[in-house]
Amino acid sequence: MDAHSHNTGKAAGVGLALGALGVVFGDIGTSPLYALRESIAFLPVEDRMTGVLGILSLIFWSLLVVVSWKYLTFVTRADNRGEGGIFALFAKSRLDSSGVKKRGIGIGTIFILFGACMLCGEGVITPAISVLSAAEGLTLISPAAEHWVIPFACIVLAGIFWFQSKGSQTIGRIYGPIMLVWFGSLGALGLWQVIQTPIVLQALNPWHGWVLLRDHPLQITALLGAIVLAITGVEAIYADMGHFGRRAIMHAWYLVALPGLALNYFGQGAYVLSHGGLVENPFLAIAPAGAIRLGVMVLSVLAAIIASQALISGTFSLIRSSIQLGFFPRLKILHTNAAQQGQIYIPLVNAALAFGSITIVLMFKSSSSLAAAYGIAVTSAMTVTTFAFYLVARRAWKWSLWKTIPLCSLFALVDVGFLYGNLHKFIDGGWLPLAIGAGLLAVMHTWKSGKNEIFRRVYANGITEEELADIASSSYVTRVRGTAVFMAGNPQGTPLVLLHHVKANKVLHETVVLLSVVTSEVPYVTADERLEVREIGNGIWRAVAHYGYMESPDVARLIEQIREAGVPLKPSEATYYFNREMIITGGEARMWEWQKHFYAVLSRNARQARDYYQLPPMQIIEVGLPIQL
Repeated sequence: MDAHSHNTGKAAGVGLALGALGVVFGDIGTSPLYALRESIAFLPVEDRMTGVLGILSLIFWSLLVVVSWKYLTFVTRADNRGEGGIFALFAKSRLDSSGVKKRGIGIGTIFILFGACMLCGEGVITPAISVLSAAEGLTLISPAAEHWVIPFACIVLAGIFWFQSKGSQTIGRIYGPIMLVWFGSLGALGLWQVIQTPIVLQALNPWHGWVLLRDHPLQITALLGAIVLAITGVEAIYADMGHFGRRAIMHAWYLVALPGLALNYFGQGAYVLSHGGLVENPFLAIAPAGAIRLGVMVLSVLAAIIASQALISGTFSLIRSSIQLGFFPRLKILHTNAAQQGQIYIPLVNAALAFGSITIVLMFKSSSSLAAAYGIAVTSAMTVTTFAFYLVARRAWKWSLWKTIPLCSLFALVDVGFLYGNLHKFIDGGWLPLAIGAGLLAVMHTWKSGKNEIFRRVYANGITEEELADIASSSYVTRVRGTAVFMAGNPQGTPLVLLHHVKANKVLHETVVLLSVVTSEVPYVTADERLEVREIGNGIWRAVAHYGYMESPDVARLIEQIREAGVPLKPSEATYYFNREMIITGGEARMWEWQKHFYAVLSRNARQARDYYQLPPMQIIEVGLPIQL
């Protein structure tokens, strides 16, 4: 029995590590397609032979310092009940405390939201640059195919986004094996070149990287801006931790991904050294011409598709977390796998990502041009992660300043150095992720500010539960048969929709449920923490449902649980009451005038609460609620 359990646990661990290869390391695994090529391009031709060792040294030590040390050793320890991601850090940093609502949205919160927005920017750029880089391999197979590169990339991207609505359950099973073959191929091709040119191993000495930067002061920013391409997708290590666990991710990195990447980069460098520094596409060049090179090109397309899928799924999860935490308007969310609540599909987000990715392929036309836009998104997210990690270390872990500041300063030195190295790319394309991030941040800030104002002015009313019970027993109010469920934004006091209903109709159902759906600052809520039900009196009950920021509310299931808790109701006969906000500008809300108008647009186009909770339309009554901001 013990041996069987041990073998089963070992097999499960291997399965998780294999899955992590496909999801967690899909993006960083496609970096060899373009990272070394772009880095060498910034060196003068006469310096490329000596500069290769310096570039390889910087790439290798970036992988160790940023991926192995910063993220795997430290950041992944800041999990929120096993889950990672920027919102896990946000929740543990305790920036969104109850006191924040009185002061507005703090600078720290805005900074972390900007990091989340830049991750969404990565979700647009990653599919484009990964697929385009792989498609450019057609020119090395056949120079005559150059005019097919962009159409081929667009067709592949269209197929990737079209497939999202089908879910990733089936194809997800082959992600890991494909990426295992991919990393194995990377390592094997690189090792063959290293054996032929072993001098390239001198790049393991970090001194070569320092010499390169010292001797090329005018190219420092350009070099750092290209080197960072080797660590794109590093945020996935933390963001997808909840799906695989820290141990499985570490095994996948140290046993497969890191050796494959390091050997391939060194192999590319060895090939460049042996060919006088003049190599157009070192990634495909190290593969023998013919069937093997064609196979590597096909495999690179599959790896690019997997990398794209991982970023798209990550963007879906990030947007859902934003919705649950109140930073984004409600959108239609579909579950593609009943057994896995994390596998979701958001049609509007998918359409936006598809439009953005295909558009920037048509705009930039080459992965070299698009690389300029990629670096800023990556380095901005890395910098925000360091800031959030500092807050977690100080507030959640209670680390002392002498322990926190030196460590986070070293992280920040690397992050800011890479960020600075990408700022010169602003004109060449760096503006793109910043524009995407600024647009999303405007949506998030406006939505949260508007919701805070409405909560402060409307839902924080002074009608207590005792006063509500008195109203229910009043001779002026007629009690009718049936059940009324009033959706309450505030789990205290009395929902305004109930007061409007009683005032207008002078009736109240025999059973009244005040239902509040509250998002907790944890990714998932256990079954025993899900629901609180208590009786107020005179047939009135209060139910408070708790959901994590990575969960979608299921009101139909909640009603069944409320009935099981002893509330006398029939789900099929219940009537649900909602407020429908009608925003009017020109008031005294603490928002800029443009934000008031923008919030009104967002409110009109957000998915209505009745649809978001997926309730039967014939059992819903909406009450108009004019609000002047």
